Amino acid sequence: MIDFNGRTVENCAGTSRRALLRAGMLGLAGCSLADVLRLEARGAASKSNRSVILVWLDGGPPQHETYDPKPDAPSEFRGPLGAIPTNVPGVALSELFPLQARLMDKMALLRSVHHDNGDHFAAAHWMLTGRLGSNASNLAPMYPSAGSIITKLLGARSGDMPAYVGLPNTHSVGLVPGYHGAAFLGGSFNPFNAPGDPNSPGYRQELLSPPAGIDAGRMEARKSLRERFDELRRSVDGASESGDLDKFQHEAFTLLTSPTARKAFDLETEDPRLRDRYGRTTWGQSALVARRLVEAGARFVTLTFGGWDYHSNLDKGMRAVLPQLDAAVAGLIEDLDVRGRLDDTMVIVMGEFGRTPKINQGLPQDPIPGRDHWGQVMSVAVAGGGLRGGRVVGASNARGEVPRERPLRPQDVLATVYHQLGIDLDHTFLDRTGRPVPVLGNGDPIEELL
Repeated sequence: MIDFNGRTVENCAGTSRRALLRAGMLGLAGCSLADVLRLEARGAASKSNRSVILVWLDGGPPQHETYDPKPDAPSEFRGPLGAIPTNVPGVALSELFPLQARLMDKMALLRSVHHDNGDHFAAAHWMLTGRLGSNASNLAPMYPSAGSIITKLLGARSGDMPAYVGLPNTHSVGLVPGYHGAAFLGGSFNPFNAPGDPNSPGYRQELLSPPAGIDAGRMEARKSLRERFDELRRSVDGASESGDLDKFQHEAFTLLTSPTARKAFDLETEDPRLRDRYGRTTWGQSALVARRLVEAGARFVTLTFGGWDYHSNLDKGMRAVLPQLDAAVAGLIEDLDVRGRLDDTMVIVMGEFGRTPKINQGLPQDPIPGRDHWGQVMSVAVAGGGLRGGRVVGASNARGEVPRERPLRPQDVLATVYHQLGIDLDHTFLDRTGRPVPVLGNGDPIEELL
């Protein structure tokens, strides 16, 4: 048995790859990795050295208090916070984003993204998959996330790392992994969920260690036994790919015995001053782990920073969370840049929608002003990954209600990500009914960023 997030999973072959796959460990072992390797060997999946770190602001961040302040709007639209200039002339950010303001030349803001949907579930599904699909009445994921698609087509950058990782607890609107998952691509392409608080003393990722009683020697013994069974099976069925099978399975098994992944989660080796710059918070230290993961070879890392559904108490809430987000995002971008990895790592900051441009009167049980759901316009921040920084694409109107120029859709954002990773938007997968589904139904890369 293997315990995963408190849920015991039976396996049918000892501590096998099957159990690990059920625990979401796509990149660590099993036929899912072999499938990716086969695709690359056949030239069906292009090679790319780029990785993606998605900072997912679950609940929907307000555009006025973050990346699209409106200092000249009436107070009921402007909100409780002021704006500050950045190092790019004419571009302002929230007064609680001073660290990102100094890095604006390395970032780009998309201020006209919209899907016009205020349903948390429908909006999250649309932003993460590029497609309208699931909703509050039908929660099941209908389409695979960008992370799962990228993982399936490109795999990990290093054979010693999981391809797709989520932390500190991967979810969308409370669903685990929710719309970060693979849908009809299969659970093998879900993110490896790495729960826990990286800011806690002694944080380590036990899920990357072999289960109790199974050391590296025993794993190697089981590998040898499995290879002998495979050899016997091939002699019986004459598998046409027998020559490749040993190679793919060998590479998959090495993930279980390599210390690379475990080291990536070990923050004790980092300079305390660097950890301070990220912020000694769960969000800040999670961002530092994300940098370590992509540096070690992960392809896609999702950071779920939840709790943005401020229907009331907006002022107090923003003053609590925005400094944490500022330190985490700025620390990540600056650290990647200093280490020469920003061009190879795309950082995306977004949630499922924005918030109502006009402040409400709070909730009955908490009558302190806040903002409600608003899919008519939102802001997305991006950096790195070969994208051009120091610019704003699109604009909302004077009160932050709707796009005023260059309206963008969620699928345009994802088309840009796929473009930068060399993924063909017309590549198709088969859904559960056998119907071919392209990577993205529509949407175009944002030319101003390329």
